Amino acid sequence: MTHPKPVPSEPVGELFRAAFRAHPAGVSIVTATGPEGAVGLTASSVASVAVDPAILAFSVTGGRSASVIAAAQTIVVHLVGADQLELVRAFADPSAPRFTDTMEWEVLPTGEPLLKEAIWALRCEIIHRAPLGGSVLLAAKVVDIRANPSGSAPLVYHNREFHTLLAGVPAGA
Repeated sequence: MTHPKPVPSEPVGELFRAAFRAHPAGVSIVTATGPEGAVGLTASSVASVAVDPAILAFSVTGGRSASVIAAAQTIVVHLVGADQLELVRAFADPSAPRFTDTMEWEVLPTGEPLLKEAIWALRCEIIHRAPLGGSVLLAAKVVDIRANPSGSAPLVYHNREFHTLLAGVPAGA
């Protein structure tokens, strides 16, 4: 028996966008060093893949920073909280200045830019690149982790806006 394929009322791409606008995602800033210096971007696609070895994945799309990160051998994925909202906004806006004197950052001995404010900084080696559509899916092995426990509330991206979650309050409480 064959089943008829459902016909969406809108193009799949539009429904896909709507579905993920309604699905909250954690917020990260990914940094790397390229031929012209430090680059970075805000990402809401970072996900853990495995624990042993520690591997994460994320995607990048278009732009100079994304191209440098996609080509880099090593990167730093910064997991950020609500206290880093202005930093997140700066790295989300392609026209905003990045790595300014007012941002607390340094270049690690291994060459990657580190944003000191981040709650977690995961230095990674890119182990796989997969071009998919207009994006590149990157898998990275975590080789070093720095913690900066700040007590900052979690920050999520939902419906094209950044939102703060109440730290320590479980759903349904």
